[in-house]
Amino acid sequence: MNNEQLINDYGANHCAACTIVPLRDSTRNGRSQIFFPHFAIIMYLCNLSYFANMYTLFLKEIKGFFSSTIGYLVIAVFLLIVGLFMWVFPTNFNIFQVNAANIDTLFLISPWVFLFLVPAITMNMFADELRTGNMELLLTRPISEFKIVMAKYLAAVVLVLIALLPTLLFLVSVHKLADPVGNVDYGAIAGSYIGLFFLGAVYASIGIFASSLSKNVIVSFLLGIVFCFLFYLGFDLLSDLVSTGTGTDFVKSLGINDHYSSISRGVVDSRDIVYFFSVIAVFVFFSKLRLESRKW
Repeated sequence: MNNEQLINDYGANHCAACTIVPLRDSTRNGRSQIFFPHFAIIMYLCNLSYFANMYTLFLKEIKGFFSSTIGYLVIAVFLLIVGLFMWVFPTNFNIFQVNAANIDTLFLISPWVFLFLVPAITMNMFADELRTGNMELLLTRPISEFKIVMAKYLAAVVLVLIALLPTLLFLVSVHKLADPVGNVDYGAIAGSYIGLFFLGAVYASIGIFASSLSKNVIVSFLLGIVFCFLFYLGFDLLSDLVSTGTGTDFVKSLGINDHYSSISRGVVDSRDIVYFFSVIAVFVFFSKLRLESRKW
């Protein structure tokens, strides 16, 4: 049996995963060669058809968001609010007021603007499907609940990333205004961008879960805001009620703000990354359970 035949057989009946013993192929140049069935598994998983339904749903959400003016308006409002605080309003957030070559204002204002931006992105993703009855049709297709949730979640994350990309123009402006030109702490800014991206990714997972709870888009939007706020600042407020120092630190560590502030200082700690991925996994799992509960 040659390597090509083994891959074809695996693609046909998916049984090569049961084999862990390397096979020998002596058909090439009279020399014995070793072929591992694991390669067939990798080739199969890399096949785009495996993710075809998920990819189709992912594209549907992206196109659906930009098919109306609301999608563009949401992103424009985010950029406008941040831009006004950075360049126009005479506050301590204004770059000309603080006379410093940084874009800290972006990273201070964005978590609060994201409280409304991200739920606005995710509010339709399940609520609209539930309202129109498309969810029942979607669940009858050959795609698992997990893939449905992941397709919508990844679409939300990409939309958050698209909203962040234009803010690089702020960085270019600060780079030009710095004295001397280019005197900017790019390491700290890179860390802050990573933190802001993970913040948006966590908000997206919370927003997806909130959207799965109601058929009403406005209710989903408001639930998303409340849940995001509770996870961003709720644990900080709760920690004030804890008297012991160790208990206070533990309660704060359960909230997003503690980990976001840590990364925003330019220090990417593995504990913060693990926290963000853990919260994302929890809410993706909750969303999956919510879909599965419709079959009970």
